[in-house]
Amino acid sequence: MVEWRITDGLTDYDEAVATMEARAAAIADGTAEELVWLVEHPPLYTAGTSAKIEDLKDPDRFPVYPTKRGGQYTYHGPGQRVVYVMLDVGKRGRDVRCFVQDLERWVIATLSEFGLTGHIRDGRVGVWIERPDKKLLPDGKIAEDKIAAIGIRLRKWVSFHGISINVEPDLSHFDGIVPCGITQYGVTSLVDLGMPVTMDDVDVALRRSFDDVFEKDQARESCQTG
Repeated sequence: MVEWRITDGLTDYDEAVATMEARAAAIADGTAEELVWLVEHPPLYTAGTSAKIEDLKDPDRFPVYPTKRGGQYTYHGPGQRVVYVMLDVGKRGRDVRCFVQDLERWVIATLSEFGLTGHIRDGRVGVWIERPDKKLLPDGKIAEDKIAAIGIRLRKWVSFHGISINVEPDLSHFDGIVPCGITQYGVTSLVDLGMPVTMDDVDVALRRSFDDVFEKDQARESCQTG
């Protein structure tokens, strides 16, 4: 069984990390169930293990939290659904690549509930939306914006940290960093794309698509076979 928890209001980041670490340890010990925890944070930047200091363009704008998740700089703030996944990857195949692919497919399935097509791109972490309404890129390709970030850490084969989906954040808050170290692409949100959705709508879509990705045998088999 996977417990689902939604915390209203804004959750302090240090408190969230402490809660995740404690729950992950308990899952590894067999004393707690897996947990999917949905939160929002006050405006802040987090620095993953690959973060480069030159990508922090405005260090005084919001608090900056070093974190041991993978990835580079990421923004969290109101209007963004942060989904912390404390799942037993050891019991789910012990395949980190497959697990990350499942997270990506989960985001894409959630976006599809709103008629959006998310994309995974080689060399670019996260989920991307094509923007044919924008000017073409210098190489002639369709412009793309990032709508979701992914960054996890494993301890004793239990995951924590997770994903974030931009529902209706202040997109100007991303200006203080180079999101995930990528300069040539922008960021977007569901509301920015014209989707009249609420956080509750996204939560329902996340819950509905979770089982299709993580709990069905055919989903795991398709991941493992590429």
